[in-house]
Amino acid sequence: MLRFFIFLSLFTSLFASTVDRYRWDNGESYLLFLQRNNLPTKPLYYNLDKDDQQLTEEMRSGIHYQILRDNKGNIEQILLPLNDELQIHIAKKGKSYSFEAIPIISTTKTEGFYTTITSSPNYNILKATGSNKLVQIFVSSFRHSLNFKNNIRKGDKLAMIYTQKYRLGYPFSMPTLKVAMIEMHHKKHYIYLNSNGRYYNEKGAEVEGFLFGRPIPGARVSSPFSKRRWHPILHKWKAHNGVDFAARRGTPVHAAGAGTVIWCARAGTYGNLVKIRHADGYETRYAHLHAFRRGIHRGSHVKKGQIVAYVGTTGRSTGPHLHFEIRIHGRPINPLHIIQIATKKLTGRKKRAFLKLKKRDDKSIALLLQNKTTFKKLPPFQDMSYVHLVTNKN
Repeated sequence: MLRFFIFLSLFTSLFASTVDRYRWDNGESYLLFLQRNNLPTKPLYYNLDKDDQQLTEEMRSGIHYQILRDNKGNIEQILLPLNDELQIHIAKKGKSYSFEAIPIISTTKTEGFYTTITSSPNYNILKATGSNKLVQIFVSSFRHSLNFKNNIRKGDKLAMIYTQKYRLGYPFSMPTLKVAMIEMHHKKHYIYLNSNGRYYNEKGAEVEGFLFGRPIPGARVSSPFSKRRWHPILHKWKAHNGVDFAARRGTPVHAAGAGTVIWCARAGTYGNLVKIRHADGYETRYAHLHAFRRGIHRGSHVKKGQIVAYVGTTGRSTGPHLHFEIRIHGRPINPLHIIQIATKKLTGRKKRAFLKLKKRDDKSIALLLQNKTTFKKLPPFQDMSYVHLVTNKN
């Protein structure tokens, strides 16, 4: 039976437990985590079925997790978030510990702020918020339509409104940009998230100018696309129909574009392989994978940037890396060449609906500018006292 737990704060309780918040270290495995905290590995790993064992491998560096300890410092519960929707719950029951995967209970808030440019959008958003995620969603949304490098001037203003998920009172996961404005030479430029999940400018034209993104953001290209490459295993010249990205085993692999998974299984020398069919005859391939993301299977619909798998070294591979291909009607093309697609303009009823959304969002941005609404930073996380959990059975 799925159990949802509720932490009830009771700061005056003499017998209260304490919650501590930690950051998952780069390179730490789940088994190492158990051993480091003197937790029994047999019930919490070796006795688990294969699916749950594989689930433990999805812990990623940088994730914040919580440990609940009693007043003697003994671990009572642990929450290990795996993604936006699922977390591992370890709980002490009597003298033993139990393992289960449970949904993440979260709330979503709409937030916004404005700031003035003194250097660049990247610098000033980071300075104002301390959030690399907010920098990323703002800059990536405008990058195909505006030239920040040459056209930004000191004193220009920017504002953005976004939604952010909160877990146990603190933000997690990527925020979603709803509307943003940046001023350049006293002219305001806007971008809006439409009801269809795509971004448009103030004229109702789609602003996403390119179809594909990198499957591993920032990864180094270890082997480029080539019609003639010396194969490190076969020791002969062979066409290399994709690009290899150097990455550690377990690094998340993101869908390069929205589409439908048409293959998610072993495939000869590719090893574990994911194929995604996109619009206009395009197909992307992700090979030598260590594991597939839970819930990803043939027929799954994925969004651009969604995690679909993890880097490995299966199949014909000399070491951990991602082999990434793009094909158009079955013909391999160089993934590093930017693929531009025609932007689409809204018309008729869809255009009228968008203009209503635009009018509402313009008012929201105007209020941020008028009130000079700055970003409200959360206080640093502090240890919190809680009474023992209350269990509700469903």
